[in-house]
Amino acid sequence: MSIFSHVIGVDDAPFPRAHRGDVPIVGVAFAGTRLEGVLSAKVRRDGANATDVLASMISRSRFAAHTRLVMMEGIALAGFNVVDIHDLAARLGMAVLVVSKREPNVPAVRHALLEKVPGGARKWKLVEKAGPMEPCADLFIQRAGLGMDEATAVIRRLAVHGRLPEPVRVAHLVASALAVPGAIGADVVQHD
Repeated sequence: MSIFSHVIGVDDAPFPRAHRGDVPIVGVAFAGTRLEGVLSAKVRRDGANATDVLASMISRSRFAAHTRLVMMEGIALAGFNVVDIHDLAARLGMAVLVVSKREPNVPAVRHALLEKVPGGARKWKLVEKAGPMEPCADLFIQRAGLGMDEATAVIRRLAVHGRLPEPVRVAHLVASALAVPGAIGADVVQHD
């Protein structure tokens, strides 16, 4: 059995661009490709509590003892609430893998953080600390606590319905059901 047989995928709910306050997040626990359970919490829009909330949500869950990997689509939740992936990995005692379908526009992200987001300089340091996005298994990744070969293997094993691994794909679907009121229409923040 793979060292990463138990994975929790995390994503945030869509929310209107004008929304301020908390945004729901979900974690979906997988054993292989089988959904085992769903976790939920809230993080602050463009806040600084995503790492703490994820650490608490996962460590207090009944899935913590078996989980060895946390997967996210993107390094931030609820806009620019940036996760410190290395701190999260250390606090949970498990690996963290960030995946993206496209290579991010790093200069645009840096500009947005440093020019438009409160606390952006600290958040930019977390993005830099995570390291550059690396191509891996038809995705781009950042990682903490696992090697490139392990990341490639887990992505290929869990990407059964497209490029995204099932834990991330299903977390996105479940989080979509928790949309913040007003998150219907064209002016919504949500990754694809």
